[in-house]
Amino acid sequence: METRIIDGKLISAQVKDEIKDKTAKLIAEHNITPCLAVILVGEDPASQVYVRNKKRACEYVGFKSLSYELPADTTQEKLLSVICELNKRSDVHGILVQMPLPKHINEKAVIDAISPDKDVDGFHPMNVGALCIGEEGFVSCTPAGVIQLLKRSGAEISGKECVIVGRSNIVGKPMALLMLRENATVTVAHSKTKDLKEVCKRADIVIAAIGKAKAITADYIKEGAIVIDVGINRNEETGKLCGDVDYENVAPKCSMITPVPGGVGPMTIAMLMNNCYESAVRHIGE
Repeated sequence: METRIIDGKLISAQVKDEIKDKTAKLIAEHNITPCLAVILVGEDPASQVYVRNKKRACEYVGFKSLSYELPADTTQEKLLSVICELNKRSDVHGILVQMPLPKHINEKAVIDAISPDKDVDGFHPMNVGALCIGEEGFVSCTPAGVIQLLKRSGAEISGKECVIVGRSNIVGKPMALLMLRENATVTVAHSKTKDLKEVCKRADIVIAAIGKAKAITADYIKEGAIVIDVGINRNEETGKLCGDVDYENVAPKCSMITPVPGGVGPMTIAMLMNNCYESAVRHIGE
C-alpha cells in the first residue's frame, strides 16, 4: 500500500487563491475590502512570527490588515478598550487577539469581549454554541482546516470511525463536532482514556491533538488508516519541529498522513482568511 502524504502547503495555497479571486470580486462589485485587526500583547517570539504570517496572508489575498502591538505590561482594561473600539468600526470585519496573553490578563474576558460577528478565530461562546447546535457561526480555524484537508484529498468521512486524541476547546472539541457534522462516528480520547492504543486502533481516521511529541506510535494505528497530526512540538534531541505522531514509523501503515511541518499548520491561516472573507460578505447591504 502506498502512503499518500497530504500536502497542507499546496491545499492552503489553493484555498488562499480562491479567497483572493472572491475578494477581488467583492471589492469590484460591492466596494468592500475585508479587514482583519490583529492585536499582539508583549514580545513572545513565536507569537510575533504568527502575526507576521497573518499580515502576509492578508496582503496576498487582498485584505487590509491593522496591527496593534502593545507592550507586555498593557492592562486588561486597555486591551478591552482597544477591542471595544474595533467592535464599533464598520470597516473592520475580523478581530484576532494573539494567544497566549501575559499572565495578568484573563484570556476568557478577552475572548468574550470580541463581538461574535468579528470573532474570526471562532473562540467566542456564541460561535462555539452555534457549532454545537448546527447553526451558522465562525468555526475555529485549525479544525476547519483539517476538514478541508480531508475533503480536498478525497478522503471519505461519512460513516467512518474517527478517533480524536485531545479534548481542548481550540481543537479537540470543535473537531469532534465538525466530524459529526460530516457524519463520522466520533470518539474523543484523552489522557484519562483507558486502553488508548486499542481505541485508536479501531479508527479509520485518527486526529492527534495532544501536544506531546511522537506520542502516537505505529502500534496505535491500523493498516490503511488516515492520520492527521495537529501537534507541533520541538524534538528535544534534534531541536527540529515534530508532531504528536511518530511520523517515520506510522506513515508506512497509513493510506494518508499529514507531515509536521507542512500539514495542518498552513491551513489554520488559510481558514482564518476564509472566516474574515465570510464576515465581510455578511456586511453586504448594510
